[in-house]
Amino acid sequence: MFTIKSYLRYRKAVFAIYLAAVFFFTLTHFLSGLPMYSVCYSTVMLTFLLLIWIVFDAARFHGNIRRLDRLSKNMNNLTALASLPPADNNLLEQKYREIIAALASVLAQTKAGMEEAQAEQIDYYTMWVHQIKTPITAMRLALQGNGNVNAILEQELFKIEQYAEMVLHYVKIGNLASDLVIKEYSLEDIVRQCIKKYATLFIYKKIAVSVEPMEVTVLTDSKWLFFICEQILSNAIKYTPSGQVTFSAEKNTLIIEDTGIGIRPEDINRVFEKGYTGYNGRLDQRASGIGLYLAKKVADALGIKIQLTSKVGTGTKVALQFPEQKDIWE
Repeated sequence: MFTIKSYLRYRKAVFAIYLAAVFFFTLTHFLSGLPMYSVCYSTVMLTFLLLIWIVFDAARFHGNIRRLDRLSKNMNNLTALASLPPADNNLLEQKYREIIAALASVLAQTKAGMEEAQAEQIDYYTMWVHQIKTPITAMRLALQGNGNVNAILEQELFKIEQYAEMVLHYVKIGNLASDLVIKEYSLEDIVRQCIKKYATLFIYKKIAVSVEPMEVTVLTDSKWLFFICEQILSNAIKYTPSGQVTFSAEKNTLIIEDTGIGIRPEDINRVFEKGYTGYNGRLDQRASGIGLYLAKKVADALGIKIQLTSKVGTGTKVALQFPEQKDIWE
């Protein structure tokens, strides 16, 4: 808020110089024996010029203070920073303005990032609600009809569990680094746990599963590696009408290969993009394009390279290349 006192304090150096100049000017004339009327005349002229300057300077100072007051009450609006008072021709004030502009830019980026993350969450949860309705509807129809109700209900219940777990993982991925527990694990143990979880779907779809001996240990997070394997295995089962899924290992690489319908060449480089379902996904109306996107995100955090090759009508091969133990901590 503008006050006379605040302005005097702001320009105290100018007034101090003015008083010192008048004092020394008077003292010089007195010691030189010059008439004092000339001192009075010079002092009056200097004071008059100073008053004119004060009027314009105080008006400018008052205007700047008012703009800053309005800005301080409207900090949520980043465009308000454009109304900052013009900088004086001094380096210090220009540097202050540069700092303010940099902070405004960081704030704008942070705000945009938060809005984007919020929009992504809304999109995901909206999609999840639609997904969860599908198995619930299937369960209701199974109860109304005849046939092997237990088998159908078991599958649909498994899908509901999958969707619920996906939401939990989606939330945790936002702060993945704090959730990682890196240790040595047997690759075969993790693979067999994943197969056991999906045993119901293997049996229902009559898909064979083959696990070649793996004498491989990897330095990773077991829970999140399990999540990656789940997403790949889920897609393998979904798009394999019949045949088998094979697990094998070569040095520090896990290979998951199926005999499914394969992926079109134009889709291979995009299957890990968020929301991308490709040609196969359009055949399956429940495909979300989220699972493999999250798997890739987790793999990047763990330093795992994912390589995917596929041929339409033959099958798909996914290779998970783990980092060397000496590199994972770098």
